[in-house]
Amino acid sequence: MTTPLAERLRPQTLDEYIGQSHLIGKGAVLRRMIDSGRIPSIIFWGPPGVGKTTLAHIISNTIKAPFYKLSAVNSGVKDVRDVIEKAKSNRFFDAAAPILFIDEIHRFSKSQQDSLLGAVETGTVTLIGATTENPSFEVIRPLLSRCQVYVLKSMEKRELETLLQRALTEDYILKEREIEIKETDALFRFSGGDARKLLNILELTVAADGDEKVAITDKLVTERLQENPAAYDKGGEMHYDIISAFIKSIRGSDPDAAIYWLARMVAGGEDPKFIARRLVISAAEDIGLANPNALLLANACFDTLQKIGWPEGRIVLAETTIYLATSPKSNSAYLAIDKAIAHVGQTGNLPVPLHLRNAPTSLMKELDYGKEYKYSHDYDNHFVKQEYLPKEITGSHFWEAQPNPAESKMKEWMMKLWGTEKGK
Repeated sequence: MTTPLAERLRPQTLDEYIGQSHLIGKGAVLRRMIDSGRIPSIIFWGPPGVGKTTLAHIISNTIKAPFYKLSAVNSGVKDVRDVIEKAKSNRFFDAAAPILFIDEIHRFSKSQQDSLLGAVETGTVTLIGATTENPSFEVIRPLLSRCQVYVLKSMEKRELETLLQRALTEDYILKEREIEIKETDALFRFSGGDARKLLNILELTVAADGDEKVAITDKLVTERLQENPAAYDKGGEMHYDIISAFIKSIRGSDPDAAIYWLARMVAGGEDPKFIARRLVISAAEDIGLANPNALLLANACFDTLQKIGWPEGRIVLAETTIYLATSPKSNSAYLAIDKAIAHVGQTGNLPVPLHLRNAPTSLMKELDYGKEYKYSHDYDNHFVKQEYLPKEITGSHFWEAQPNPAESKMKEWMMKLWGTEKGK
């Protein structure tokens, strides 16, 4: 049986590795650590196919450390303890600590993660975890605090082009074929920045022609994928495409499409917590102030799932999905915080106005901290006009009400209190 193209092209050294120059380019932080021969425990966070596993192997080879690998999908606490015992017996004086690589570490339970703590803390092993999920939510805090988190990015077009050329010129099978690349838009679009997916699509596209000459066009790639839609989805990589369709259907107020994509995820064995987290994000980002109850319901959905489990949890997910899809939409809060963050980046750390400062000591009171502050509850409507922004940016506006019933009421109230300057 022929080894898949993605495996045949797996890089063995940092110089062969494509992408992640912000981490392993010349002079980059992780590159310096690897070159020094000593690395901390690490968690690689990024989408599928960006080289998390490959980078772990390369690190092990470069610093000449024993390498142990566990998959969170099929490993238990006993497996973790067995590997740690093997690692202890493989540790020699000044040699680099054995590397324990755990793929999909976000799937490890709390007890499994707890079993790693002692070995990581004492340096018995150097942990390298790989996750497609935000480790802040999925990795227990004591373990997270002992690891450096590095974010791996999807491949850019120029990096995909480099990988494509390497496949055609260096792979011992493809370089013997007559393969002409006429168009790359479909190849890169369907791969979505995923190196493994790109190579799977390329292999699928040329395989049907045997040893004949093949000209790769957007039309050919699309046809071959439609004939075999799962072929470029090895290892569940379509997971990201489906969750994207799910969220966009909610944002687009289409409950039928949203429930269909939910059903696809449920039937495919998707982690219910993954779906619930996306619903919470959607409630804040896409429904927002147009219906603040959406965020409450999404949070309740998350909590309920953990209480009742599966399969009944699918009903809770369905209820929340339909509610969010049929709710009015607003991204005004999302736009407001991004606008404010951009403004902070431009203006820096402006001083807090004196009247808004806390004055817990007599010295601070002597310096007029809080002196001119007006307590809102002492005035009609629990409101009094005063300036709350630094004087350098007085009059700046970040939140703009969008035309839905809930925000129209907010805007009307702001105009009543402030006049037009806060009610725009």
